[in-house]
Amino acid sequence: MIDHDAALARCQDLVELARKAGADAADAVARASSSESVSVRLGVLEEVERSESEEIGLRVFVGRRSASINTSDFAPEGLRTLAQRAVEMARLAPEDPYGGLAPQDALFAGEAADLDLTDAAEPSPGDLREAALATESAARAIDGVTNSNGGSASGSRSVFALVTTNGFARGHAGSSFTLSASVVAGEGADKQTDYAYRTQRHRSDLPDPAEIGREAGERAVRKVGPGSIPSCTMPVAFDPRVGSGVLGHLLGAMAAPSIARKASFLIGREGDQLFDSGVDIVEDPHRLRGLRSRNYDGEGVATLPRALVEAGHVTGWLTNVASAAQLGLGLTGHASRGGGGSPGVAASNVYMKAGSQSVADLIGDIEDGVFVTDLFGQGVNLVTGDYSRGASGLRIRKGELAEPVAEITIASKLPDMFRGLVPANDLELVRGIDVPTFRIDGMSVAGQ
Repeated sequence: MIDHDAALARCQDLVELARKAGADAADAVARASSSESVSVRLGVLEEVERSESEEIGLRVFVGRRSASINTSDFAPEGLRTLAQRAVEMARLAPEDPYGGLAPQDALFAGEAADLDLTDAAEPSPGDLREAALATESAARAIDGVTNSNGGSASGSRSVFALVTTNGFARGHAGSSFTLSASVVAGEGADKQTDYAYRTQRHRSDLPDPAEIGREAGERAVRKVGPGSIPSCTMPVAFDPRVGSGVLGHLLGAMAAPSIARKASFLIGREGDQLFDSGVDIVEDPHRLRGLRSRNYDGEGVATLPRALVEAGHVTGWLTNVASAAQLGLGLTGHASRGGGGSPGVAASNVYMKAGSQSVADLIGDIEDGVFVTDLFGQGVNLVTGDYSRGASGLRIRKGELAEPVAEITIASKLPDMFRGLVPANDLELVRGIDVPTFRIDGMSVAGQ
């Protein structure tokens, strides 16, 4: 796999080829990755896999017209043809009054902070095999586990580089390591499956494999023998593993491209208090070893730590160049880039601050409710704020977690959910978008 210096050189060459082909402005983004994974099942090696990929994308502007194209062909003649074709496509494209490169004064400059995203350790296939076996073994050792879908361990490395015709040229590298297990509990018609995993930038930051395996096994066992719930309105508590998705819906609605397209339920709510005044949601793109850490965004704009929700109020929208121009806003450092196409929007290392109550206290006064551990389906409409998802989890009876429940639906409106959300104090920063356990009263729950 190429390093970030070689990726930068390729981008610089491609941008120069685009200029020679007639582009008024251009940017090029290169990505490369390599990964190695080992999977086991029932204590037997099942698969050893290694993969590598490299691609480069070019975006060109001819006046107010633009086009994007990407390739994995890095031969000089192939890149020359790519640049020429991109310029030809741009000349035929409709004019876009909002597209363009980030202005020079908004670009990241100076010394990049060392975010410690790369681990020098390179585990051998044997090391990964032992970790996968230990993870699965711990899961299978849980009483009630009857079968296994397997355990796995993997490591990967990636490179990103971005070059623009107005002076930005930066690249960075990163690594990640993952442990996971998935097992089956129960017999016959009542078999239940669950999993656990953890990903970290540095292998030494991963929990012990036994901890991951134990979590997978315990999650599967507690799902055996589920019942349902009569349709009613009741309090619902969200496990952090699924609660982060609710925060993801907020981020999607805060994306300025959605606001510009009139496709967000937050339009017209800029001044509203969406959450209780005790709720704060923070973004920290500069967290050391963070899964989504970055010094600059996908258009070269500097990133900054910021409050996304402060004392219950949304502090503004997440912009890239095009949406900022359309809405008349400033750049916030949230552009995201794939290998090709126009930039999107994404946040970095977002978390909801922990509340003051333990999980036991949070649910302690619930006479009858649900603790949701799994969500299914795509029943979320970010235009209207309607929320309806299939769910399973545990019944809450007299303030205690009780029997498993499945095949239920939970529903509400996202603004109502945000307004009633109460966080516990069990926040862990492990996913890139993180929340503590939280409770929302008055949700509609439909069972059989």
